[in-house]
Amino acid sequence: MDVLLQQLVNGLILGSLYALVALGYTMVYGILELINFAHGEIVMLGAMVSVTVLGLLVAAGVPVPLALALALAAAVLVCVATGVLVERVAYRPLRNAPRLAPLITAIGVSIVLQNLAMIIWGRQYLSFPPVLAPHVYEWHGATVSNVQLLIVAVAALTMGALLLLVQRTRLGRAMRATAQHREVAGLMGVDVNRVIAATFAVGSALAAVAGLLITAYYGIAHYNMGFLLGLKAFSAAVLGGIGNIPGALLGGLLLGVIESLGAGYIGDLTGGFLGSHYQDIFAFFILILVLVFRPSGLLGERVADRA
Repeated sequence: MDVLLQQLVNGLILGSLYALVALGYTMVYGILELINFAHGEIVMLGAMVSVTVLGLLVAAGVPVPLALALALAAAVLVCVATGVLVERVAYRPLRNAPRLAPLITAIGVSIVLQNLAMIIWGRQYLSFPPVLAPHVYEWHGATVSNVQLLIVAVAALTMGALLLLVQRTRLGRAMRATAQHREVAGLMGVDVNRVIAATFAVGSALAAVAGLLITAYYGIAHYNMGFLLGLKAFSAAVLGGIGNIPGALLGGLLLGVIESLGAGYIGDLTGGFLGSHYQDIFAFFILILVLVFRPSGLLGERVADRA
């Protein structure tokens, strides 16, 4: 029972990170029906920038809370600027092109961002500065650290703020109208280009927050970290129903729990052969099952093609 509870705790922490990244995929797909495979690299940029700025500020003697806030602000600015630039240069000219063209472009943008990060930061791993004194709490045999609790709290607040933005603001209404039908929304006075750019900006800001949290969780950042993370977050978005914001939240949490339980229990049953070193197998196995048996996802709905 202690092992089960510990794996559930680990899964919820990991799943909150997956959900935060998956939101970027699902927002863009909901409006453009585009799989933005460069989103994982936006998360990577957020991680690299935040770690770099945080290290410089801590070395300069800036108080830790202020240093964390400034590092996050710098990461958000860089990620938002990059996301809006990518939408304007790479995706907007192909908006009416066949679906394969934007998909290939997204993969190309991902490779470009990855190599730019390698040129700027090099191939070495960047370590997250030890700015938070570790403290471990125990509950019914399961342990959780103050850093993990902070990660879950920040992720939950960020996702809650996104839901309020989409459901309660004028921009959110414009996003939902554009997602329903771009042409009709434009005829009703919605500036579609501005809404799409704002969607990329919001998704990139979420990616910056996720980059900082993921680096704090694992303790390192690397120019290649966004590729596999992006694929897992995409799997989470598909699991919950891509284009559906609550679905992305549910899919991320479920994927994190399934991955943790699989690495813990199936690893023991196979003598460690399918343990933590092979935990990525479980994420993509779930993706295959969802695509075969319920392509629309858990909360997705089957819809007819638009006329």
